[in-house]
Order: sequence, then C-alpha cells, then structure tokens
Amino acid sequence: MRSKLFSVPGLTLALTGGRGFHPLDLGERRFLHPGPLRWLRALGWAVALVFLVALSALPTGEALGKWWPQSSGVAQLAATIIAAGVGLGVYALAVWLAEGRKPSELALRPLVPELGVGLVIGALMFAAVMGIMAVFGLYDIQALGLAPAWVSVGKAIQSGVIEELMIRAVLLRLIWRAFGPWVAFAVSAALFGFGHIANPNASVFAAVCIALEAGIMLGAFYALTGRLWLSIGVHAAWNFTQGYLFGAAVSGGDFGPSIARSTARAGVPEWLSGGAFGPEASLPGLVVCTGVGVAVMWLAWRAGHFTKQPG
Repeated sequence: MRSKLFSVPGLTLALTGGRGFHPLDLGERRFLHPGPLRWLRALGWAVALVFLVALSALPTGEALGKWWPQSSGVAQLAATIIAAGVGLGVYALAVWLAEGRKPSELALRPLVPELGVGLVIGALMFAAVMGIMAVFGLYDIQALGLAPAWVSVGKAIQSGVIEELMIRAVLLRLIWRAFGPWVAFAVSAALFGFGHIANPNASVFAAVCIALEAGIMLGAFYALTGRLWLSIGVHAAWNFTQGYLFGAAVSGGDFGPSIARSTARAGVPEWLSGGAFGPEASLPGLVVCTGVGVAVMWLAWRAGHFTKQPG
C-alpha cells in the first residue's frame, strides 16, 4: 500500500507544515466589515498599511546600519533581518487591531517548509533562465571564486520580505477585497512592474517584463497557499541567485560581491538578453516566470481560491 505521505494531499500537508493550501483571508471584520463603501475603506486601509510597513521597516534598517559597524557584514545583515522582522510585526499588529483577526498569511507553522520550498523554486527558476541564455549564446558567464555573501543575503531578505508585504499582503489582498481577484492581479502587477521604472538602466519593456513575470507569479503563489512565505522565498532566492551566484544585474543594479560575473553579449538585442537592466528584462526570463505564474494561477483556480469576491 502506498504511503499517504506520497499522495498529493500528503505532499501538500508536508510542504505546508500540516496547514494545507487555503484561500486568502481578505478581511471581514472591523474596518473591513460588510457594508457601504467597503471598497473605499479597503483602498484607504491599503494605503495606510503600505506607509506603516515602509515607515517602520526601512528607517529601522537604515538607523541600525548606521549605528552598527558598517565594515561588518554580519552586523549589517543583522540590521536587515531586524528591519524585516519589524515590518512583519507592524503588519501583523495592524491587521490584528484594524481587521480583528490573526494574520493567517503570516502563520508561523508553515513558515519553514514553505519558505524552504520557495527558496528552491526561486533558485531553480533563475538557473533555468541563465541556462537558456548560455545555450543560445546570449550571455557570457565567468567564474570569479568565493566572495562574501552578506550584502547579497541582506538585499535578498529586504526585497523578499518588505516588497512581498507591501505588494502582495497589502495591495493584492486589499484590492481583491475591493474589486475582486482579476483587478487585484492587474493593478498590483502593474504597480510592481512600473515601480522599477526609476531603477538604473530601466525601460518600459523592463517594467512590463517585471509586471508579467514577478507581479503575476509571486501573486499566484500567494493566492495558491493563502500565505506569504512561498512568495517571499521565491523572490529572495531569485534575487540572490541572480546577483550573487551568477553576478548579473538585479533590476538594473549591482547586488554586491559575487562568485561569478554574467554579462549580456555585445550585439544581442536587449529584449533577448535584458541588456544592462539584467535577465529580468529578457525574453527567457519572461517566458520562464510567466509560464510558472500561469501554471500556479491555474492550480489556485482549480483549488477554488478565486471564488472570494468583493462585497
């Protein structure tokens, strides 16, 4: 007899710490109680929550980074981890007070398994993108040797936690509360993509790529699990693999010391390689990430997680 652990339900429970996948908890009480203008209350609360997270986590990281030895990678990483923890804590407290619920999207029991799975998925996805780049001669990849990883780990944690909190847990969830899932996905993905337009070497094409790749994919993982950990893991591992393991530009910027250097070959069209912005603005990146995103969206839809409508 085949063990239940190796069945689809068994694997799902194992990968989620026994919690399984659940629809998003959009918020039903206190400030988000049913009644007139709930859509407007949801949008106002979304704006307030974004500011609460940003104005608590980011200044904390900056202040600790200045106070602690800037030459110490360990100290700077610790400052980033504390700032991310502050952001998570402020979000959880605000949801408990204003929405009258424990934030199931930050449930602790599934944290380790879902975060671990997300880290593996994010790393494999970016490795697949670079494999395609190498096979078709779009990129040159040069090994450099060991390098300190403190800076890259810190940046990966900051982007994975803070951006996922603001874009997925706040904007996607509360726009979904106001107008339904499809508007929520479209708006949150567009905001995430065009939020990168001011980055170095950015273009409209790069912003569209990020909106389609990460905006849909990371939101789909959130919609499938009902929690943020998988999205955080995928986001952080993608950036770390891109910036540290391959040494490619991350959203147009330098991610710090790396063990390799990856650059687009001269003469290759930017829409194929991503150019100076990095592989996120490339056709292989667009195909891999959007393909994964659509597949996960389909799984979430099959699981009935898109049935919650605004009201």
